[in-house]
Amino acid sequence: MAQVYVGLGSNKGDRLENMRAALKFLAPHMEVAKVSRVYESMPMYKEDQDLFLNAALHGRTELLPQDFFRQIKQVEQALGRTEGERNGPREIDIDILLYDDFVHTTPELTIPHPRMHERLFVMVPLEEIAPVVSHPIHGRPIIEMREELGPLGDELWEIEERL
Repeated sequence: MAQVYVGLGSNKGDRLENMRAALKFLAPHMEVAKVSRVYESMPMYKEDQDLFLNAALHGRTELLPQDFFRQIKQVEQALGRTEGERNGPREIDIDILLYDDFVHTTPELTIPHPRMHERLFVMVPLEEIAPVVSHPIHGRPIIEMREELGPLGDELWEIEERL
């Protein structure tokens, strides 16, 4: 089975319930081992929208990367996500961050996630559940890459709720 790390995000509708539903819908496709705390973050790239909730998951899957990606897209659609404005509001966003040490690039799917190392809202929850896991391209542990992004500041904060 492959070790996978997945990022969850939501900023439309009942954000926490959307993420909880995503976790349930992913269960048949991914044996979840760890779930990070939930963080609230400022939107990135397109700032005139509601705040996001974000979390990270670690688990195992028997699915090949493309098949896992297809299942994720089906989960997003089941939870009401439609193709809209790039970086715009969404009920749920599910990203494959890491899939074993697999490196893959197609127009449809890039693993590891190409911008994960730039985003506190991805790296903070990922560091919580996988601090010593090495990024397959950068060859450095997540904790080290997260520290390069600096302190949390005013753009990301932990909330009380859990998934």
